[in-house]
Amino acid sequence: MNATDRTPADLLRSALAADPARPLVTFYDDATGERVELSVATFANWVAKTANLLQGDLAAEPGDRLALLLPAHWQSAVWLLACSSVGVIADVQGDPAGADLVVSGPDTLEAARACRGERVALALRPLGGRFPRTPEGFADYAVEVPGQGDRFAPFAPVDPDAPALAVGGGELTAAQLVARAREDAAALGLTAGSRLLTGRTYDTWDGLSAGLFAPLAAGASVVLCRHLGQLDEDGLAKRVESERVTNSTV
Repeated sequence: MNATDRTPADLLRSALAADPARPLVTFYDDATGERVELSVATFANWVAKTANLLQGDLAAEPGDRLALLLPAHWQSAVWLLACSSVGVIADVQGDPAGADLVVSGPDTLEAARACRGERVALALRPLGGRFPRTPEGFADYAVEVPGQGDRFAPFAPVDPDAPALAVGGGELTAAQLVARAREDAAALGLTAGSRLLTGRTYDTWDGLSAGLFAPLAAGASVVLCRHLGQLDEDGLAKRVESERVTNSTV
């Protein structure tokens, strides 16, 4: 990654320029058996579409606060980078009542209704499937995002020194986030080409870092496992082998 990268969106652009075909996020849900692998290029395309939805249809602006009520999931990772691309603060598990807009999974819809701004719901079904019936008062992400543009350009440059992420009662600017991700990558022993397996949740910095930001900062990739506790030791060993895992934090 480039030493000049100061936002997560910068890190993604550098990854795309370096090797767009390599895996970036491999997601497992051990409650459903789902597996999804996204290359850097595919992940970046989802980010661009989501950022266009956020900036265009949802009219989000730099400095707006988005309550992100999602679990550790590949689509959550997409939203985190889309927020960074627009300059929106991703408030992970934040209070919807105090947010400008909210993005919710299927289990937090009632809490999300406290948001007076735009509301987006994700079914979190395999292959990014839509809700059988769109929840009242929400836009269905799976319906809205496919038609968005494949390239994104922010209306205003993103300020690396502006707040970018709120989690666990603290806030980080984009530049601080990138710096911490690089420190964590070093502490985890990640280098370009590493494959990190993690079962951590996305409601703490440690979970977000291991599950996205540290691998991205190192030019590595992540095997992101939801409900990993449902996998027995033999199953975990087989996954480590089949996914060519080099590092793990479960």
